[in-house]
Amino acid sequence: METNNTISAEALRTAMENDEPVFILDVRPVPQRAEWQIPGSHYIDAYKRLNEGDTSVLDEIEIPVNIKVITVCAAGRISQIAADALREKGIDAYSLEGGMKAWSTAWNTASISFPDFEIIQFRRTGKGCLSYMIASNGEAMIVDASLPVEVYSEDLQQQQLTLKYVADTHIHADHLSRSKQLAETCNATLCLPENNKVDFDYHAVEDDAVLNIGTISIKAIHTPGHTVESTCYLINDKVLLTGDTLFINGVGRPDLKANNEEAMQKSKLLFYSLQHLLMLNDDTIVLPCHTSKPVEFNHIPVQATLGSIKETVFMLHLNEQEFTNTILQRIPPTPANYLSIVEKNIKGNFSDINPADLEAGANRCAIS
Repeated sequence: METNNTISAEALRTAMENDEPVFILDVRPVPQRAEWQIPGSHYIDAYKRLNEGDTSVLDEIEIPVNIKVITVCAAGRISQIAADALREKGIDAYSLEGGMKAWSTAWNTASISFPDFEIIQFRRTGKGCLSYMIASNGEAMIVDASLPVEVYSEDLQQQQLTLKYVADTHIHADHLSRSKQLAETCNATLCLPENNKVDFDYHAVEDDAVLNIGTISIKAIHTPGHTVESTCYLINDKVLLTGDTLFINGVGRPDLKANNEEAMQKSKLLFYSLQHLLMLNDDTIVLPCHTSKPVEFNHIPVQATLGSIKETVFMLHLNEQEFTNTILQRIPPTPANYLSIVEKNIKGNFSDINPADLEAGANRCAIS
């Protein structure tokens, strides 16, 4: 039953970006499905029975016969069994090559326009990573690059933009930073929050530092808590890139690479960092570095105003002790491979690995 009837993650991404009709059938076990999924996919708990050779399980879900069907599992083996079984029934079915592991770098975009600048939000749809291109008067800055360099460089070329700065909000633990490689490729200045961790040269961004592109200014705001060096970027007093400090439905976690005492201290730092941000105007648009849900191919930005976040995130209204206790009681599961990812980001080189081997899986940076 082995065939070559597969579709690459990039081909599926393109089809969804172009709104082509596809029926995505996820056949993984329930815990894997709950962890992360492809937006708009359909589900049947078929993994065990398919693995045992029982393809009759596919009769338990109604599958259309008039559009392309894409079967999905973790790595592409069981989904191939499902696709072959469906093709025997006359259904135009294909297995997602490499499964959800390959889907990890699939992406889509959304844009936000202002009179004097534009922001493109690049979204790793399965992983939940959000990165940003800020463009003004022919110049650009990219923040928290998490996709292959070619994705950004092609967009820069299409828009005839000169990349002036590449920045990270902090040293990431759930994805490999492409910022250093992007800066080198595009001959741009690499900007990182001042730290003594990384093994390569960079332009240190201190609290209140201002970076200018085109006709706009971007101010750095040091917001320790998620990490000690965490920094937000305020764009023309209108838009706040918050990294993993503040999300649209939660706040950053303070426990990664920290013992209990260090997590307690970082929780306190996070409390005061958030209090600082809450002093900004309520109509400030917040753009975080991650989202916990699969990002739809709908071109709608993942965003919220600071005022709306104040209304919905109850932890922002707690005092310091209440906040610290609540945070430490609500820590989510530790991200897979985070220590290895941090190590690679500190070295600034991951040419010796396949990024998908470390990055697969959902985002777990937020506490809500």
